[in-house]
Amino acid sequence: MRFDEIVAQLGDFGPYQKRLYFLMCWSFAIVSVQILAGVFIQATPKHRCALPGLLNDTYISQGPWHDELVNASIPWDSDEEMFDQCMLRRAPDGLDNDTASCDKWVYSKHPFKSTFVTDADLVCSEKSLVTYASMILMCGMLFGSLVLGVLSDIIGRKKVLVISTFGQLCSALSVAWAESYYVYAALRFFVSFFSVGLILTSFVMGMELVGAKKRRYAGVVVHLFWCLGLFIETGLAYGIRDWKYLQITITAPVSFILLLYIAMLPESPRWLLQRGKTEEAARILQSVANKNGVKLTEKFKSLEDVEIEGDKESIWQMFTHRVLLTRSLIVFFNWFVASMVYYGLSLNVGDLSGNIYLNFFLSAVVELVSYLCLLALLDRLGRKFWQCFSMILGGVACIATMFPVMYGGEDIQWVTVALSLVGKFGGSAGFVVIYLYTAEIFPTVMRNSGMGLCSLCARIGGILAPYIGDLNVIVDGDLGIALPLLIFGSLSVTAGLLVIFLPETSHKVLPDTVEDAKNFGLSYGSLTKNNTLSSSSVGKAQDQDNLAFSLDDSK
Repeated sequence: MRFDEIVAQLGDFGPYQKRLYFLMCWSFAIVSVQILAGVFIQATPKHRCALPGLLNDTYISQGPWHDELVNASIPWDSDEEMFDQCMLRRAPDGLDNDTASCDKWVYSKHPFKSTFVTDADLVCSEKSLVTYASMILMCGMLFGSLVLGVLSDIIGRKKVLVISTFGQLCSALSVAWAESYYVYAALRFFVSFFSVGLILTSFVMGMELVGAKKRRYAGVVVHLFWCLGLFIETGLAYGIRDWKYLQITITAPVSFILLLYIAMLPESPRWLLQRGKTEEAARILQSVANKNGVKLTEKFKSLEDVEIEGDKESIWQMFTHRVLLTRSLIVFFNWFVASMVYYGLSLNVGDLSGNIYLNFFLSAVVELVSYLCLLALLDRLGRKFWQCFSMILGGVACIATMFPVMYGGEDIQWVTVALSLVGKFGGSAGFVVIYLYTAEIFPTVMRNSGMGLCSLCARIGGILAPYIGDLNVIVDGDLGIALPLLIFGSLSVTAGLLVIFLPETSHKVLPDTVEDAKNFGLSYGSLTKNNTLSSSSVGKAQDQDNLAFSLDDSK
């Protein structure tokens, strides 16, 4: 007896599953707020060197006398059409053009009253530290996936969920009191470390009791809460312009979520069965049945002969056959690129021209639209079409931005914003589709291992994203602005074209063994189960779609 048969007896998506799923979805909202908070708390406003000897110097003009001092002391940058942000004239009479770097700055109070960058003076020679902070954040997600994922298999899902939520709460609150760069970067590392453990474990717990027919939709709906977090963050950041108060405000609700998790969540029945705790698992499943108004048969009550898939996984089986190896490498590359493009575009919204709050809001809207399109059309058009279309669309849009950036003026900078949003649409959709697509391509015996490697590839892409996104720091001029999007676009188009060599998985019975996977999608394969299903058997096949609900989240 398979565990999915027990879930079918409980009901695909009964009242209990809905409450559990809804509660787990909120973890995506609180994580998205923390991961992308750097757009605001690490923003760099306009600035210039502070005038020597003037204690009350401000970026905004204090009058004609102040303007004269600024003109005499600060050289004019004709390329940027603003006062130089890093240099002072050695002679303040304005007659000598010899300059020197400064060690104190004044910042514009619009649109931010303060950011961590302004408090720590991470500008000029120190501005690369902002990029490193974002890379350290992504490193936290990498190590969190490895450590907390393994820990959840050892001590239990609920314990890791509570630890992750508590860890995120403490580290995120502490960020607001960070005074030095190294303390700030370390705390942000732990924010993402515990955040990825939070969404990984909550996704597992939320999906494991959802029936196979509903998992496909539940796997996309959860990302709507990720977008909800972005909308909430936009409003809070717009109203709270001081980064410390903003950080405290976006973190405070986590304490309420933590109490709900401690009080309301049971341990994972699947994990209990894997650890041989049958009686405890039976009590939880009976409670679920009672709340759903379902009566379990004696066979299901006793959990006799229940089988938990995944016990015989071997990660190296992916590389034992040419077909599996080719498909695995294509999938790994798509994960790598999807993560890089998503986080590269998301974390660098502030580099786009125009209002940062409006751009961030529009980015969230585009992401939401992409998920809604997937809900409506994913099954109709198929996984292969959507993955290929999304990655190529996003890639072409990113590449096209180089033209308005390099050859256009300020009057058409909205075209750059529009194209980057189209790129965000493709990257967001591709990130979700590749998760589902991967879970359906890999056979059951290696599905969890395969998704683990895919998650590793995604984290590497996320680590590189901030560095590529900030290439404008290294490369001057319009080329420096266009280069990150050109790199993102080229890789995205390449990933989309490679998807052509993958089989379609929609409305097909998924492979269970390595032999099934070798023949999956081949019209001449010996297994008739890999052929497209007739209308009479589609319903049965959908019961077996996307069985990999105990896997890492796509974000």
